Amino acid sequence: MRRSKKERQERLQDTIQTNPFVTDEELAAAFNVSVQTIRLDRMELSIPELRERIKYVAERNMDDEVRSLPIEEVIGDIIDIELDKSAISIFDVKKEHVFMRNGIARGHHLFAQANSLAVAVINDEMALTGKADIRFTRPVREGERIVAKAKVTRMEKLRTMVEVSSFVGSELVFRGEFSMFRAPAAEKDD
Repeated sequence: MRRSKKERQERLQDTIQTNPFVTDEELAAAFNVSVQTIRLDRMELSIPELRERIKYVAERNMDDEVRSLPIEEVIGDIIDIELDKSAISIFDVKKEHVFMRNGIARGHHLFAQANSLAVAVINDEMALTGKADIRFTRPVREGERIVAKAKVTRMEKLRTMVEVSSFVGSELVFRGEFSMFRAPAAEKDD
C-alpha cells in the first residue's frame, strides 16, 4: 500500500530524527520507493544528506569531549562517547580503502578506526597504545559501513584496557583488546 507524499514525508522526518544515521537506500527499502524519491523528499524537507547529518551529530556530541587527540585525527566519525566508559564510531569503506584487485578493505583501516577510538575514549590529555591483541573475523568490502564500539573494561593508575568490536550490520568483522597508557601526572604538569 503506497502512502501519500505528505504522509511519507512526515514518516521520513520522524525516521531520520529517530535514527540520523539511516541511509537513503535503507529509507527507500523501508518506504518501498526509489532512492531518488527519498532524495527529492529530503531536499523538499531541507534534510541534509547522511554525511552532513553524521557530521552535525558528531560535532554536537564532541564539543570538548575528546581530550586525548584532536577529533579530526580520529579515523571514522565518532557518534557517541562517554569518556572512560564507551564510544561508538562509524566508517564508510570507499574505493580508496580497498584493494583494487578484490574490493576488500585493507586491514589497517579497520585497525586505525578501532585504535583511534580506543585512544579517544580515554579521559586524559595523552593516551598511547601499549599493546593490541586483534582479530579480523571477516573481510569488509567497498560500500560497507563499519560500526566500531569501544568499551573500557579495566582502569588502573597509568593503564586502561579498552575492548573494541567492529560490526557490519550485526556481523562482527573485527575485535581488538587495547592496553592504553595514560599520561602520568608529572608529565601533564610540564
